[in-house]
Amino acid sequence: MSKILALDLGTTTVGIASTDALGIAHGRETFRFEPGNFKKAREHVLEICANEGINEIVLGVPYYESGDLSPHAKSCLRFKEDLLKANNQLIIHEIDESYSTIDADEKLKEMNLSYEKRKALVDEYAAVVILERYLRKMEEQK
Repeated sequence: MSKILALDLGTTTVGIASTDALGIAHGRETFRFEPGNFKKAREHVLEICANEGINEIVLGVPYYESGDLSPHAKSCLRFKEDLLKANNQLIIHEIDESYSTIDADEKLKEMNLSYEKRKALVDEYAAVVILERYLRKMEEQK
């Protein structure tokens, strides 16, 4: 099974998770960048894809409960477009990331991590939640 990368894009961080050879989601990192410097985040994601031969990405997109795009969702979709312009071989799936950060924080609390540790890891684990949701959805569609 080829690796899949998952992204939880914020305004100063991108949480990154990926699957392993067995298709299990694992957190990789929280990549930090200057506010609004999405180019730096994009280059980092593209570098990971190039170095590891990854061509499939799951991008968390925040929707309102109504199903409408939030202002940040529009930034996420621009990020997707920029990734595809830089590498048109990528396959990028969008998945609703609603409550992924809350779910990630709950998982981290279950690990009895301090607030500081949870804060440092929450974006990475939100990407894991996004990736697990996508994998579940794909399994259900089989």
